[in-house]
Amino acid sequence: MPDESLPGPLVVGFDLDLTLIDTAPGFGAVLRALGAELGVDFPVADMTARLGPPLETLLAPYLDPEVVPAAGDRFRALYPDHAIAGVPVLPGAHEALAAVRRHGGRTVVVTGKFPENARLHLDHLDLDVDVLEGWVWGVGKADALVREGASVYVGDHVHDVEGALAAGATSVSVLSGGCTREELLAAGTHVVLDDLGQFPDWLAEHLLTTRLAALEADLRRRGSVLVAYSGGADSALLLAAAVRALGPGNVAAATGYSHSLPQSERGPALDFARSLGVQVLTPQTREMEREGYRANSGERCFFCKAELLDVLTPLAAERGLAHVATGTNADDAVAGFRPGIRAAAERGAITPLLDAGLTKEQVRAASRRWGLPTWDKPAAACLSSRIAYGVQVTPHALARVERAEEAVRDLLADAALRDLRVRDLGDRASVEVDVALLPLPPDVEAEVLAAVRVAGFGAAAVDPRGFRSGSLNERLGQP
Repeated sequence: MPDESLPGPLVVGFDLDLTLIDTAPGFGAVLRALGAELGVDFPVADMTARLGPPLETLLAPYLDPEVVPAAGDRFRALYPDHAIAGVPVLPGAHEALAAVRRHGGRTVVVTGKFPENARLHLDHLDLDVDVLEGWVWGVGKADALVREGASVYVGDHVHDVEGALAAGATSVSVLSGGCTREELLAAGTHVVLDDLGQFPDWLAEHLLTTRLAALEADLRRRGSVLVAYSGGADSALLLAAAVRALGPGNVAAATGYSHSLPQSERGPALDFARSLGVQVLTPQTREMEREGYRANSGERCFFCKAELLDVLTPLAAERGLAHVATGTNADDAVAGFRPGIRAAAERGAITPLLDAGLTKEQVRAASRRWGLPTWDKPAAACLSSRIAYGVQVTPHALARVERAEEAVRDLLADAALRDLRVRDLGDRASVEVDVALLPLPPDVEAEVLAAVRVAGFGAAAVDPRGFRSGSLNERLGQP
């Protein structure tokens, strides 16, 4: 398969005729109309059985050579009135395009069809396509695929395979056209699917496999790493991947201990890291001594990450480890307000998960594939993330949040509680639990709020919107 060790943005190309749409009915209708004008009885069934070659190639056996160009032009002129309404979308086409979009990708249709007519099909059938390139055939499709950066091309014909291979893209073939599985494989296609309905699952597996390969290749090039390890799903996968790529002797894990790291997170994190055979460092971090951190503006995470990297970078150098790596993933980079990412980048930290294009969903899928206990671990942001911006961060404030969450989790232990946050709003607490548990039974809610008050809050309420990761960011810009 093509080398995708350095994946760029996802771009998937699709052929149109007999890949996304069933062109045969419309094509046949236009042939009959053209034949009536020219006095030619075209064998419509035979001509529509193996669509794919250029129109003039299909017409040539039935017309005098000098007539073919004009007949092709007339065919294209007749096409909008005879072919658009009667051509259906093929099963799975919308879902295939949506799968690309779901993975943050772009879609490109590269087709031999006359561009204006191809556009009419896309618009009529509401096919979500970013770029349309028409009137290209066989290896000629490669130029468009390369120009758009497509790493995958999906088609139904052996000549679609030629275009994909010439572009260095992964060739995916579907059996919705006239070519057989054997013909497509003989042409060199990488994958044959029965239909586009199988494409979303294939794409998910393909992306996970290629991105994990890219992660391994990246880590191998690094030589050695100190992983900034929180114990969450992202950094746990990164640590496991580093051990796989480099061996435990070239990897260490470092967890910054401070008031903002819950006590309940420390033991499981240590156990997992030690199970991989790596050295585990637990340096003290003193973000509380940074005025910007205590002040708790929207930049708080910048000061926290700056402190962590300022502590870990010299530790890595002392141990001869070439890089400090964080567990930032591809979703984090587009999640909006993430000043901590900026602080780490300014201090030279590397982001192998992000560089490989691995999303949060893929991190969990890979962790499950590898049998890591963190594959379904709920997100566990630091305790400071529970304190509303503008409310000063203090050891006392962090301790009462931790006490409150421990008490609520104990009370809801039998309720399949997964995600929980007790948000410190200064004069009161807001309790966020899984929305599926809401509304809480009145007696249970009363117990929960009483426990939060006992933990040190003067007042408390359950948020009726439920748990929302980063919900305090909604308050940025508010007084």
